[in-house]
Amino acid sequence: MSNAPAWSGAFDRGSLQDVVGLPIADVRAWAFGGATGAGVKVAVVDSGVDAGHPRVGGIAGAIAFELDPAAELGYVEREGAHEDLVGHGTACAAIIRALAPDVEIHSVRVLGANLKGRGALLHAGVAWSVDHGMHVANLSLSSKSDTMFGPLHEIADEAYFSGTVLVCAANNLPGPTYPSQYASVVSVAARPGHEEMALAYNAHPPVEFGARGIDVDVAWADHGSITATGNSFAAPHVTGMVALMRSKHPWLTPFQVKAVLQAASINSISG
Repeated sequence: MSNAPAWSGAFDRGSLQDVVGLPIADVRAWAFGGATGAGVKVAVVDSGVDAGHPRVGGIAGAIAFELDPAAELGYVEREGAHEDLVGHGTACAAIIRALAPDVEIHSVRVLGANLKGRGALLHAGVAWSVDHGMHVANLSLSSKSDTMFGPLHEIADEAYFSGTVLVCAANNLPGPTYPSQYASVVSVAARPGHEEMALAYNAHPPVEFGARGIDVDVAWADHGSITATGNSFAAPHVTGMVALMRSKHPWLTPFQVKAVLQAASINSISG
């Protein structure tokens, strides 16, 4: 996979090593069987979500964080319907909806039309997700800024202890980015394949999970679709799985969610 995103090589079949999972006879049936995502609130922290896209099927709420030098914090938040400035957030939301059709999707827009944003807006979006009781937040974005390491680490820990599972895509290029490299998050990279629920575990983190993310048909702007590759599109596959899991077992903590995901991975063996 010479053109694959960074970290994808860790999930090649020849690179995977067996890991010990949970002593449950059929962990995937236990974790996901019969679940639809009902009752689970998912924040898509991204470029916005097109609620009218046929693959998205509507959203439960929306808020946008926008830079404003005159504001006390350097940004303002605008609650209410908004457009997807790129198509990226819509792609992620549609993947989640395909796996967990009954989830409540909340669009948290922190990226601009160039698919870029400030670390402060990312931090604000994650903080909003925690404060508003999101069960899962999909972060198909990250910050390279060393100055954001501390603030994002702090809010990621707050999410972990409060029960919000942060599913974070690793950067497509080599090098550290945050919050994907924190132990408190579910970090994800892309791997090839067509199975939406296929998952692999990397025994040598920081990036722990590999999911479908190579040549994926995804929803995009103007109610259209494109074929795309990236860790960004692997993360929402895992977010969908987490939504199913927490729909069926709402008592699971972020720590337990990670353990079940590891046990449900293709390279997990019976404990």
